[in-house]
Amino acid sequence: MTYVRYCVIFRPVMKKTPAPETSIQVENLLAPTRQAKGLSRVELASQAGITRQAVHAIETNQYLPTTAVALRLADALGCRVEDLFRLLPQEDIVEGQWSDSATVQKTPQEAVRVKVARVGARYIVRPVVDLGEVLNYAVPADGLLVPSRGVRTGAAASPRRVQVRLLRDRRVIEQEIAVAGCDPSVFLAGDYLRRHQDSCTVVGWNLGSTAAIEALKRGEVHIAGVHVVDAQSGESNLPYLRRHLKGNDYLVVTFAVWEEGLLAAAGNPKSVRGVEDLVRPEIRFINREAGAGARLLLDQKLIAAGMTPESVAGYSTIARSHFQVARSIAEGHADVGLGVRAAAQLFGLEFLPLQQARYDLVIPHVHINDHPSIESFLNILVSRPFRTEIDALGGYDMSQTGTVHALRS
Repeated sequence: MTYVRYCVIFRPVMKKTPAPETSIQVENLLAPTRQAKGLSRVELASQAGITRQAVHAIETNQYLPTTAVALRLADALGCRVEDLFRLLPQEDIVEGQWSDSATVQKTPQEAVRVKVARVGARYIVRPVVDLGEVLNYAVPADGLLVPSRGVRTGAAASPRRVQVRLLRDRRVIEQEIAVAGCDPSVFLAGDYLRRHQDSCTVVGWNLGSTAAIEALKRGEVHIAGVHVVDAQSGESNLPYLRRHLKGNDYLVVTFAVWEEGLLAAAGNPKSVRGVEDLVRPEIRFINREAGAGARLLLDQKLIAAGMTPESVAGYSTIARSHFQVARSIAEGHADVGLGVRAAAQLFGLEFLPLQQARYDLVIPHVHINDHPSIESFLNILVSRPFRTEIDALGGYDMSQTGTVHALRS
């Protein structure tokens, strides 16, 4: 341990030496320890063989003592050097980009709990509350947003550039995999991955298919989940991805096949039989956000039935996930919604199937090469224990899991 010298020990006149490095932070407990012993500065100085001015300078953090002075002070106070001077953990602060898909649109000014993902050369920052009301209390934050008005870049301050005081080891954070999509079982995949690779985990951001792909294109996540069935060909995802992704530098791999359909209250008290019933005045519908796969399916079905969104009461009432749709119906806030069978089963709802859809994961090849954990994540998806557990959840068909699809020939 290196300390910066502040004086010649046995001379009453002190000589200044260079200030200590700003990176060294020391908790100074000399004053409270001396006071607890009932000693004045003069008495402590006399017993330690230094000047009163030296004691004052040390207690007011003007100087750090040499090893010899620290030992003399500890001996005079009957304690250890570590009881007087302790190295504080150095703050690790990273500069990152506030995610465009975060629900908080303006950079907060308070110390907000955030998750941090290293995607390529950038750190992407999102508030933990975006994980949802339950996971907000179950998932530890990676750091706290440093209150500021943005980080200066040149002559102007950028409101989307933020600083984060890390609460976890940076090396652990850099192994996290950021996944955008609407399948909640990604957290289960993260737990399996953590068992296999101790310090790695998966953070799932609940975004509809369109928003997930846009987040991937902006370089905010490592993986995007998508389930969009093409209205003309009936093919899952690939026609949509070909329109919205340039090049062929992506791996498209199937996670599962699931059923999408109408969710209604247990017993189907409103006798809903299909999309055409949504125009009935007593039916309260709950929708998904624009760009979600379920919203796209609903719009396709409305067009096919010759119906308009304005004819559906509740079309503008939005839920942000399949489970939020199901919960709203189970709690009586809505009568009907559109989602996956797994959500209906979890909440004990009626399910009226409309189509099967493939849920694919889209991963830029560059992340497979530069991220230390994505290959392990893919191996977890195709492992028998994980697939068996997902099958047991209900509503998932894992027979195609791991199938790779060519984005372009």
